[in-house]
Amino acid sequence: MFQVARRRPLLRRRIGKPSSAGGIVTPPYPSPGPRILPICTSSAEGSDVDDLASEISTLLSSTANWTAAMVATDVPRRLSPAAVSVVLRQRDRGRPVDPKRLLDFFYWSASQIDAPHALESFAALAVTLCDSALFAHANCLLERMIKTYSSPSAVLDSVSRRFADGSRSDPAVFSVLVDTYKKMGMLKEAVQVALLMKGSTFAPSLRCCHALLKDLLRTNSMDLFWKVHDFVSTQLNPNVYTYTITMEAYCKDGNVDAAKNVFLEMEKKGCPPSAVTYNTLISGFCKVGALEDAFRLKDAMVKKGLVADDYTYGILINGLCKNHRSQEARKLLDEMLVVGIKPAIVVYSSLIDGFVRESNFLEAFRLKDEMVTKGVRPNMYTYNSLIRGACKARNIDKARELLGEMARMGWKPDIWTYNTIIEGYSKVCDSQEAFRFLDEMKKQNVLPNLYTYSLMINGFCARGESKLAESLLMEMLATGLEPNAVIYSTLIAGQCREGRTIEACQTLDKMVDGNVHPDTFCYNSLIVGLCKAGHLDDANKYFTQMQVRGLSPNIFTYAALIDGHGKSGDMLGADELFQRMVAQGIKPNNEIFTAIIDGYCKSDNISKAFFTFHSMLGNGLLPDIQMYTVFIHSLSKSGKILEAFQVFSELEEKGLFPDVYTYSSLISGLCKSGDIAKAVELHDEMFAKGIEPNIVTYNSLIDGFCKSGDIEGARKYFKSALEKGLMPTSVTYTTMIDGNCKAGKTSEAFLLYNEMLSRGILPDKFVYSTLVSGCCKAGDMERALHFFNEMLPKGFATVHTFNTLIDAFCKVGNPNEATKLLQVMLDKEVMPNNATYITLIDGYAKAEDLEAASTLFKEMIANGILPDEMTYQLMIQIYCKGGNLDEALKLHHAIIAEGRQMSSAAYVELVNSLCKTNNISKALTLLDEMAEKGVTPSYSQCMMLICSLDAEGLPDEANQFLNIMQSNNWVPEYASVSSLTDGGLHVPNVEIAR
Repeated sequence: MFQVARRRPLLRRRIGKPSSAGGIVTPPYPSPGPRILPICTSSAEGSDVDDLASEISTLLSSTANWTAAMVATDVPRRLSPAAVSVVLRQRDRGRPVDPKRLLDFFYWSASQIDAPHALESFAALAVTLCDSALFAHANCLLERMIKTYSSPSAVLDSVSRRFADGSRSDPAVFSVLVDTYKKMGMLKEAVQVALLMKGSTFAPSLRCCHALLKDLLRTNSMDLFWKVHDFVSTQLNPNVYTYTITMEAYCKDGNVDAAKNVFLEMEKKGCPPSAVTYNTLISGFCKVGALEDAFRLKDAMVKKGLVADDYTYGILINGLCKNHRSQEARKLLDEMLVVGIKPAIVVYSSLIDGFVRESNFLEAFRLKDEMVTKGVRPNMYTYNSLIRGACKARNIDKARELLGEMARMGWKPDIWTYNTIIEGYSKVCDSQEAFRFLDEMKKQNVLPNLYTYSLMINGFCARGESKLAESLLMEMLATGLEPNAVIYSTLIAGQCREGRTIEACQTLDKMVDGNVHPDTFCYNSLIVGLCKAGHLDDANKYFTQMQVRGLSPNIFTYAALIDGHGKSGDMLGADELFQRMVAQGIKPNNEIFTAIIDGYCKSDNISKAFFTFHSMLGNGLLPDIQMYTVFIHSLSKSGKILEAFQVFSELEEKGLFPDVYTYSSLISGLCKSGDIAKAVELHDEMFAKGIEPNIVTYNSLIDGFCKSGDIEGARKYFKSALEKGLMPTSVTYTTMIDGNCKAGKTSEAFLLYNEMLSRGILPDKFVYSTLVSGCCKAGDMERALHFFNEMLPKGFATVHTFNTLIDAFCKVGNPNEATKLLQVMLDKEVMPNNATYITLIDGYAKAEDLEAASTLFKEMIANGILPDEMTYQLMIQIYCKGGNLDEALKLHHAIIAEGRQMSSAAYVELVNSLCKTNNISKALTLLDEMAEKGVTPSYSQCMMLICSLDAEGLPDEANQFLNIMQSNNWVPEYASVSSLTDGGLHVPNVEIAR
């Protein structure tokens, strides 16, 4: 059946017998510690000790209440370790004392003497106890002995001498000694004691050695295991258990061939394998995926007359499930039931887990129902597997249902359960529920572990909520958990995606300070983010730092840096990096090639782009057609359509055949440049050549038609893609929804949204934003809020989304509802910007609620958002209109102090208000300031100021203003106060000025 391979020697020899003289053969080993000799005394002292020992022995053997008898004499005062030792060694001198009484005396005497008992006393009593089969008492005594004397060699030496002193000593004392070390958790010392007996006339029993081997195997102390194995092979005769545990050790190491050889050898030596032996080897086969060998062994087992039990079936079913063969495992379960073996919970749980791993959730739940009907109660492992399956299928409601059922069955969720649920909510982008479960597990005293926080941080970063991820990182550190490089890398990548590169750099620095070593992936995340943000100096700094730390940049590192340098116009730096990468043996990919060509195209260095292209083409870095396609794609993307067609012509002249990617690149470029007719012509050409357009081709055409406002044309190609059996992507639906919304066809957009969902395509941030914007544009605020409430828990709501809704509510005259959204923004830590506040301020101004507008402006300043010129000017007009001239003038000073320019409308509003308060000199100063700063009011604004002064009954001041206006050429020289006021504009109209 199997071939025999060389292996460790098996257990062969018995131990030797005692010598005829009854003495002990000196062990052939050097003692690791100093030999502890028997207690020596002078002759006079020895006589006194012997007398005392004789007196104590008499009291112990003849007096029932020996303790009281001794206390009544001077024995306690005269007691010494030497006297106790003599008493304990008198067992073979005609004065037998009950061993239990000797043990009581030993413990009592310890309380009477300041010094510890002699090592020989412990040893003599231990031997005596074992001779009387009082093994439990011997075990307790030896434990005390080991705690008192730490040297295993000294302890063994002492016990061996006392064992040799007795004519009827029981060698079980050596097994008890090894067991004591083992029970105290001192496995290394237990092995040392056992090995020190090698070559002597005494040794631990085979049972003792088996127990030691089992513990060594359990604790994965394989070096010690094989040392004891070698000891047993030279000292004792193996039995079926010895062979079985040896096979188990080989299987644990994954060395199934050696285990097979042991199995064959034991049969040769006439030691028939037991059912446990067969199960051990079957389990080993299953662990390494050798399932056919496992099944052959099961058949051989049955032929030998042994019965395959529930354990045999269980390990085979588990093996099949682990190897994604759950349907076969199901058949084996049916076989169990046929032969009358009731499957245990572990069998059902293995099968359920197997079906979940293979995403066969229906069968997993069917099996759970079956086990319940057969009276098998699901356990924690069963429920955890089913919850994982429900979460994997994104059926969180089912997972919650199972959680409730689990609680009713008396099982409390563990860390694994909570982590699975949290991961499930992360997958469906529901951060609120994920946080709720994090709080729940803490309340249930289930402490979150590294994986819990890793899931949460990854989920938040994926949804653009890196600030929440940062707070979780701080919580981790506060609880004493040390984040690893993966968690830090995830956070850095999330911060970079949100443009928070300063925080990302701080995170990496914090990581290094915490003695967590960043890996290449971590540096890549930061370098990619810095390059995208245009911070090339910082990116280059970390590029150097990673190499100083001994990390090698990979293709992703170079791709980010080359792209970053290219986009910044530093093609010299990009080319230098490219050459360095190639010199390191890293072959460039499409992305890097595109970045180089894109860089030259964007810097209008087309000749260099062509030179680089032909150079790379000559070096054969990529297949020819692939190189041409990438170059055409780069030119088309950069708007160099004529050049792209030149390369296309060169491609055809060389006899190369353009593929769908080549045509799609050209069509995309044409659509972006607005040449839809040419794009359609190219589409028809590729079709005529037998090149089937793919969904990317159709996406470009649909986008082109939508951007040109031809929604019908877009719908035509969308329908065409479906008719050709192409599956629309998220990009397809997003483009169509956006096009319909912009065309005011929101009902069509909703139909497309529902169709998208029915196809299992999850809407992204852009789809939701488009729908919200479309609903706001159509005035359908109810539906806009519906989509907004859907995107909010998913973390998709951005400042742009909030601003769109705020603007819509303000336009319909409902600034109060808009302000509620501002509070939601702050609660969700979405920072409002200038646009948010100016929209709200303008909304309240139009609603004549100037106090609310002023409050919002102050709140804006308090939140650290600096107003722009438009905000300042709007507030000046609001303050003037509300009669708060002092605040308006303060804003005017602030604008001038910051070196900003005020608009003519703001100046006119201030001048008009000053005139109304009869502050003509200040008004004239502002008119001069306008002239100095080159701010020219319109004719209407000038006319409004003159009319205002005339209406106030200030004709002289009106003439003064007119002279300044005429001198600055704001009004014609022939104009007069009467001509400007004759138009009937005696009442100032502020709205005209605005």
